[in-house]
Amino acid sequence: MHIVRDYLVNSPRPSPSGLALPASAHSLSLAVAAAEKGKRIYFSTLSDLVLSLVEAEKQGRLRERLAALRNPSLLVVDEIGYLPITASGTNLFFQVVNARYEKGSMILTSNKSFKEWGEIFGDSVAASAMLDRLLHHCHIVNIKGNSYRLRQYPGITLPQEASTTLRHYRKRPPAPEHTENLTLR
Repeated sequence: MHIVRDYLVNSPRPSPSGLALPASAHSLSLAVAAAEKGKRIYFSTLSDLVLSLVEAEKQGRLRERLAALRNPSLLVVDEIGYLPITASGTNLFFQVVNARYEKGSMILTSNKSFKEWGEIFGDSVAASAMLDRLLHHCHIVNIKGNSYRLRQYPGITLPQEASTTLRHYRKRPPAPEHTENLTLR
C-alpha cells in the first residue's frame, strides 16, 4: 500500500468520453473513496474556509479551529483562485497548510497556475511558502481537456484549457491510478 499525501488539482480530469470533468468532481471522488474506507473528510471552498477561520479568530477560537482542521484524514479545499483572498485570510490559510504539512492529506483544486498564486493570495512570499510545503515530495501530471459543462457547445473554447494535477507522495513511489489502493494518513 502507498500513502497518498496530497493532491493539487489545477484542472478538470478527462472523462472516458474525452471531456473534462470539473476538478471538484475528481476531488470529490477521491474524498468518497476515502470516506468509504472509514476516513474522516472535511470539504470546503477556500473562501468558506477562510471565512470560518476569520470568524474563529474574532471569537478567540482560532487555535481550536486550526486543531479541528488538522484532525481529518483528508482536507479538501475547492476553488482556489476563484475569489481573491485578503492578507489576513492568506495568513490564516497558511496556518492550515503549515499545520497539515506532512501530517495530513489534502486535495486542493484550482483553475490557476502556481505562478498566479501570489496574485490569488495577495502575497508572493506567503504563496511561495504554501507551495513549498504543498509541492514537497510531489509528482506532476499534466491533464488537458474541454469542459464537461460545455459539452453541448463543441465550438466554444475557454481561456484556460490546460491543467495540472499534482500528487504528493512521502518518499514512496506513486500508487496506481485506482482509488482502491488509496490509503490516507
